Amino acid sequence: MPPYGSNQDNQKLADSFADPNSLDDQKLGSSFVESNSSRKIKHHNTRPNKKPVNRGVLFVFILAVIVVFAIVFLVGFLPRHARDKEIADKAKDQKNAIPVVRVQQIKRVQDAGGLVVPGTTTPLIEAYVYARASGYLSRRLVDIGDRVRKGQLLAVVDSPDLDQQVDQARQQVSQAESQLAQQQSQLALATVTVQRYRVLVAKGVFSKQDGDQRETDYQAQVANVAAAQRNVEAFKANLRRNLALQSYEQVTAPFTGVITARNVDVGALVSAAGSANGSGSGAPQGQDTGSAIGATNTSGTTGSAPTAASPSTGGGQGGALFSIAQTERLRILVSVPEGYAPSVFTGQHATLHIQEIPNATFQGDVTRTAAAIDQNTRTLLTEVQVDNRDGRLLSGMYAVVTFDAIQGAGSILIPGEAIAIRQDKSVVAILDSSNKVHMQPVGIGRDFGPTVEIVSGLKEGDDLVTEITDDITEGAPVKPQSSSKSNGGPGETPAAQNPTMQSAPPGGPSQYGNQSITDQNMQGQQAKQRQGGKQKNSSGSESKP
Repeated sequence: MPPYGSNQDNQKLADSFADPNSLDDQKLGSSFVESNSSRKIKHHNTRPNKKPVNRGVLFVFILAVIVVFAIVFLVGFLPRHARDKEIADKAKDQKNAIPVVRVQQIKRVQDAGGLVVPGTTTPLIEAYVYARASGYLSRRLVDIGDRVRKGQLLAVVDSPDLDQQVDQARQQVSQAESQLAQQQSQLALATVTVQRYRVLVAKGVFSKQDGDQRETDYQAQVANVAAAQRNVEAFKANLRRNLALQSYEQVTAPFTGVITARNVDVGALVSAAGSANGSGSGAPQGQDTGSAIGATNTSGTTGSAPTAASPSTGGGQGGALFSIAQTERLRILVSVPEGYAPSVFTGQHATLHIQEIPNATFQGDVTRTAAAIDQNTRTLLTEVQVDNRDGRLLSGMYAVVTFDAIQGAGSILIPGEAIAIRQDKSVVAILDSSNKVHMQPVGIGRDFGPTVEIVSGLKEGDDLVTEITDDITEGAPVKPQSSSKSNGGPGETPAAQNPTMQSAPPGGPSQYGNQSITDQNMQGQQAKQRQGGKQKNSSGSESKP
């Protein structure tokens, strides 16, 4: 036998020396196998009839549920999340984006027609004739449109009361003259008496006291004669007054002219104030005083026209008996914009155009100015007179006055959309060198419809924003875009696209529109256009016989 046991034991001993933990690992593995084998046998013996679970089906089911949730997540949540993110990004970009605006450079336009302003022709002299005597109108000798001379009899008023007052005044004068004669007779007697007493007192026949008494009586009688004379003068003055009032029973023309209104007829009762039925209303209907003349001449500087459109001929109407006007020379009061006021002076020449006489021009001259700017309208009131001895012009005609000499360097015209109202001021938006907005107050002149004239606040070379929106505020940065490159949006007129390329409207009656165009004419033109359209459509579609 080998000294150290069998070969198998020797081999294990050799292996143990090669791996010191191999014996322990073998023992631990053998005990683990035995313990697990006994449990499996015991557990198998307690439930011998249960089938093993099919884990593949369960895994497939769970996987299907996960796939469905993934599909729902991908189809519903991800697109909505992407859309919300896109909207938020656009809103952020829009909030932080710099607005793009159309900009044009300010230039002065050709203004060869001069300054053109509207006005209304009015008589140089116009008066409203009243009856100073109260009574009934017994005779009427003139009517509207009649030309009269100065002092010509217009009407006769029958006033019995005034005639009786004149007779009474005459009798009072006669009575006062009789009293004066009586006092003068008594003065003559007092004079003789005092002279006798002076001689007798000097001789000592009468006392000095008696002489002083006669002197006092004489002085009193002298005073009585003077009072009687004053009384006569007073009654004569009263008579002259009544005679003057009686003379107003005959209504005469104050100057040469034409009768433009008649407010009474034969048999009408007029008062001393000249109004019918004794109403005494003062100025006639539609007539104002003071500065209203200027308002009438300029067709209503305050925006209102006279209320008396036609004269009243009824006896029951109030106002003056007649209205008379001198039309051989007419005047037109016009409002010159403040920017042109320094160029207007007395003696300056002006040309008049009348809508009703389109092929004729009338020459006038500036006779006076107000020499002050109206703070409400920022205009200078100017009077232009024109010769009308031929009678072609009528009072109240609409006229367009052109000051040929007022041309200057031209006008600045901008689109109407470029003007905004901020804090009760007319402002426009201009850009500085860093493309930031500055709201510039401006003075507005003439309005040509799509374009407006600027008389102050802008200069040549300024970059103007042609349309003001809510994004255009003071100091806001913008991105300019030349308006000349724009093709124009819907409803945008060529003048609004680039008004500086247009010239100023010429002078003449077309400046403020043709008032002869009526609604009927417009309807007729529209009907012709519709008929022309129908003919084109019928010619294009009805080609078959």
